[in-house]
Amino acid sequence: MPESEYLFDTGSESGRQHVTGLDLVLGRKTAEFLGTAGILPGQRCLELGAGSGSVANWMADRTGPDGTVVAVDLETDHLLERPGIEIYRHDINDGLPVPGPFDVIHARLVLVHLPRREEIFEMLVDALAPGGWLVLGEVVHFPQSISAPSTHDEAIFAKVWRIAAEIVGPAADQDYRWGHRVYRRMAAAELHELHAEEFSETAMGGDPHGEVLEALVRQAEPPLAAAGCTPDELARLQELLRDPLMRYWFFRLVYTRGRKPC
Repeated sequence: MPESEYLFDTGSESGRQHVTGLDLVLGRKTAEFLGTAGILPGQRCLELGAGSGSVANWMADRTGPDGTVVAVDLETDHLLERPGIEIYRHDINDGLPVPGPFDVIHARLVLVHLPRREEIFEMLVDALAPGGWLVLGEVVHFPQSISAPSTHDEAIFAKVWRIAAEIVGPAADQDYRWGHRVYRRMAAAELHELHAEEFSETAMGGDPHGEVLEALVRQAEPPLAAAGCTPDELARLQELLRDPLMRYWFFRLVYTRGRKPC
């Protein structure tokens, strides 16, 4: 796949469900961790992979009337214009749409998808203002079954997510080890006040987590099928994601933050 090609079409209806659902299920953890960066009135912030705009809006509420949040995404159809937010439809592989420095840079589930993640990481560090925070959230583990309506259903659930993690994702240059490397990369970049947390939670079919996974599977059906998932298996997985008898661990997220020396 070309460097700028993303496995998911976030401009589609399934993409809208995907990004708004992620905000719903990860929003509390994101706000909790990002809040430790101490976003203040008047600051200039960068939000990469802005999605539905919920994080950009959360940041803009805290930077106040004199601050600015630069919100960047490949698809900006879900973003609403408001004072204090500058929206850019832009591919981060081509560099930043506007130059730094930024007091806070946040990206959730962005660099994991990018083949040039190491170069882009360095670019983000360079774009930090003295004393500025870099906050990155990345997936490191895929959903795992806890219980299913049948052993056959459990096998289907495990097979699809194994193929996604071991074949489809890597073929699209996704790197699920990256999230555990971020802390070391921040240390090597001489950021300080480093801290990282892992987060996951249990979910059940029919809840907002399942809606996110349904949207992801719909968007990734062609490569999943090409990698060995049958149409019946993919259809049954979608049913399981709506079945309250299906219990599982959701994606595991690693959040890491570091601060540039003043």
